[in-house]
Order: sequence, then structure tokens, then C-alpha cells
Amino acid sequence: MQLDTRKSVMGGDLEIDYLERAGALAPTIEALAPEIERERRLPPSLLAALHEAGLFRLLLPRTVGGAEVAPDVFFQVIEEIAKADASTAWCLGQALGCSMSAAYLDPTVAWSIFGSDPRAVLAWGPGPKARAVAVPGGYRVSGTWSFASGGRHATWLGGHCPIFDGDGKPCLGTDGRVLERTMLFPAASATMADVWNVVGLKGTGSDNFTVTDLFVRHDHSVIREFEQECREPGPLYRISSTSMYAIGFAGVALGIARATLDSFVQTARDKTPRGMKNPLRDNAVVQSQAAQAEARLQSARLYLLQSVREIWQAINISGAITVDQRMTIRLASTYAIHQAREAVDFAYHAAGATAIFESNPFERRFRDIHTVSQQLQGRQAHFETVGNYLLGGDPDLLFV
Repeated sequence: MQLDTRKSVMGGDLEIDYLERAGALAPTIEALAPEIERERRLPPSLLAALHEAGLFRLLLPRTVGGAEVAPDVFFQVIEEIAKADASTAWCLGQALGCSMSAAYLDPTVAWSIFGSDPRAVLAWGPGPKARAVAVPGGYRVSGTWSFASGGRHATWLGGHCPIFDGDGKPCLGTDGRVLERTMLFPAASATMADVWNVVGLKGTGSDNFTVTDLFVRHDHSVIREFEQECREPGPLYRISSTSMYAIGFAGVALGIARATLDSFVQTARDKTPRGMKNPLRDNAVVQSQAAQAEARLQSARLYLLQSVREIWQAINISGAITVDQRMTIRLASTYAIHQAREAVDFAYHAAGATAIFESNPFERRFRDIHTVSQQLQGRQAHFETVGNYLLGGDPDLLFV
């Protein structure tokens, strides 16, 4: 049985094709890409268009006005946006992963954050020195968190914290580990620091934010381990946000690579390199390398897409995701990121001096793909984790 997952029900019986909506926005996004890069922000007009298209609500539960789409729809939307601009796709993918926390909140709180505001966006990032002190009704939270992609246009922020008691002692769970929760608070409660001066994905504005002794109610905090506090029955929420980030950011990488290879084909047809008599497309080495890059990219994409679809169908039947399936997502997504990077590297180098000019469609994408592959989802260590599991070991499942 092949499910039709391109469309989702949102609001009565209206069927919405979100991939079509993403494609319709792509020319506008591509035209805005230089401004996004220069300003290191998504412009208000683009944010309004993304909200109008419902793209920030793809992974939200239907109970709060979300679309609750299948994972392959999410992947394809992110990929389509990334063909136009990787920073926009990254911000969207990050926000969508964060929005899955609505499934772990008390329904009233989830509605107050996401349902009552059609332009709600949640952003968060790691903060190793953060802490939350348990007090009656909630926590006193202090810390600085970084890599908050899209934090500049977020309405809410999230800070992951270990929990301490009033005497400063760590609060331990039944397994002996320190309890940790992610605190959600209005973006206006935090102070943002402009630190995002980087090589690529400049438009994500992945800055730092800080709060000091901020009170957060207990019901505005979640455990991001999806099996513990999930309140939504839908199959989407049997998948962790970690796995969805892996799928989404692989979509960013594959979208960058697809656009880069397509641009290279046009360049190779038109360009005659200095000192040569024939166009670049007639070079036998380039022909061979282009074919291999295309095969590797499409193979990696189809491996990920087919795996996600098969896992989605299995979850719809079983109501749960297995460690085997989580490992498959980790392997397929990490592999896709690295194959995408190699495809972009080929196109960039084969295009010669043409690729170094900002006015041509290579330089920004080259920087963006190398920034994507430097991020957690692109770690080479993930291959070790999966290999350990395949060989019967006992790997750490933190990022699986």
C-alpha cells in the first residue's frame, strides 16, 4: 500500500498540498537570498509568506491548528525551500522540530503558545551551563543558550536545563541521572546577543540568548525524550524531534546539492574554459564525474526518502518506532548530508573560477553545505554509532 502523503487535512475537509505551496514560494525566496545573506535574517515579508502558506505549522498537532504531516512531506518541503535558499530552509526545519514539543505540553498550554497565535515560532539551542532551580509551581531559570536558529523571529524560546533543588543539589531521577527539562518562555523574556558571524547559513541568525533567574511554570517545561510525556496519539509523535531534525537537515543538504548540480549543468553547457576549444560539457573527465555525482546524490536521496516512507507506514500499523528504525533514519540522513557535500564540492571545483564570484550560483551554496556538514547532524561519529549497533554493540542513543 502506498500512502498519498503529499497532502494533509487542515481545517475541515480542505486538502492542502504543502509541497506545491513551497514550490510556489521558491522564486520569491531565491530572489531574496542575497538580502537574507546580507542582513543575516529572514525579512518580514518572507516570514509573512511562510506563515500564510502554513509552512511553520507542518509538524504541529491538529489539536492546536497544525497540519501534522507525514515525515516525507516535511522532508520534501524543506528540500524544496533549500533549493532556493538554505538559511530559510534551515530556520523552517529548526522551528518545525521545536514545534513538536506541543505534543508534550498540557493541551491548554499548547494552545496558549501555538494555537492562539497563528504566527507562533519556537526556537532553542544548547546551553551547557544553564540551570533550573525547582521552586513551588515551577523553576527559577538562568543560562545562556547558543545556535538558536530563527531566534530573531521566534515568539517563544526554549532552554534545556538540568534541575537543582533549593540547596543547589542536582535532582536525580529513578535511574540515578540528573533530571533535565526544556523550559519554554516568551522570546521577550530573553536578551539576544549578536554573535552569528560565520562562513555559511548566515541568514539563520543563530545567535545566543540569555535569561537570569526567570520564573518558568512547570507546565511550560517538557522532557524532550518523546516516549515519556507525549500527550498526542498521532503516529507523528512516536518519532522523536531528534529523528525529525535528522530528516529535515538532510533535506537542507540535498536541496543545496540539487540546486548546485542543476546550476553546474547550465554552466558546463555555456562555458568554454580559458585555453580550451570546446565547452566544459565536452570534457570527458567532467562528464564522468558529473554522472557519478548525480548517481550518488539521487541514490542517497532515495535511500532516505524510501526509508522514511517505509518507517512511517510501519509506525501507522504498530504505533511505535523501533531502535532499528531510528538507526536507519540516523544512517540514511547522515549519509545524505555527506553525499550532498561531495556533489557540491564536485560542481564547485569543476566550474573553475566561475564558482568564486558571489554573482554566480555556487559560492554561497558551497559555504552553506560546508556549514550544514559541520553541524551535529553531519557528524562522522554517527556512522560509528550505527556501525556499533549493526555489529551487536551497545552504542549511545543520545543522537539516534
